[in-house]
Amino acid sequence: MLTKTVARIMLVNVIGLFLSMLDPALVYNLQLIPARLPTAPWTLITYQFLHAGFAHLFFNMLGLYFFGPRLEARLGSRAFLGLYLVSGLVGAIVHIGYAAAFSPIGLIVPMVGASGAVFGVLLAYSKFWPDHRILLWFVLPMRARVFVLVLTMLSLWSGLGGAGDNVAHFAHLGGFVGGWLYLRWRETRSPAQKFKREVERNAPSDTRRLSGLWKKINPEKMHWVNRGEYDRIKTKLDEAGFASLTEREKAFITRFSA
Repeated sequence: MLTKTVARIMLVNVIGLFLSMLDPALVYNLQLIPARLPTAPWTLITYQFLHAGFAHLFFNMLGLYFFGPRLEARLGSRAFLGLYLVSGLVGAIVHIGYAAAFSPIGLIVPMVGASGAVFGVLLAYSKFWPDHRILLWFVLPMRARVFVLVLTMLSLWSGLGGAGDNVAHFAHLGGFVGGWLYLRWRETRSPAQKFKREVERNAPSDTRRLSGLWKKINPEKMHWVNRGEYDRIKTKLDEAGFASLTEREKAFITRFSA
């Protein structure tokens, strides 16, 4: 079932295709030509809603239809739109960087299509449902995470000259990068991460006190029963820090540092 933002993105892409057929000048103003970017920066976004033909549009929208709704339901409409736009944006940046370094002709070749954005959506889908079965070319079943790996290798091979086509394969890879960066950014803003930072910010003196007491403990002098508890707390400290300790564990440190 289509979700709100996925449906709207698909509709804008369809409208973009028909408008480009009616008005070639519109295509020129909205497609991405890297060499023209200083005077047309908006094309980093608008190119994502144009396509070179019906087949190009169909396969991109098919990928969005399969992976988008479930992901939008998980992330929320606003976050899903952010993922789509950021993935397409980073896809364009990676494509431009590759062209500038290795294929200067690519700086004057127009680029259109939602492929980078859709690849970012696929990357996010594989993060949340890595073992979900996907049919490659509608025939070969594989897990979502394996599907992403296969597409990465194919895009690298094709982008480095193996395919000999006019597809912006490094924009696809950039879409993966953009999707990963966006998810990482969201994780740093998650309620759990905010709570952890708040706890650490509000209790720096307690952390310093416990750190000083912990250094005074000599595990070699402990009974083997207490040594087991010491090792457990040490492992917890290594993984999560002093802010993660319970009152019982803090009391243990205070007692054995004396």
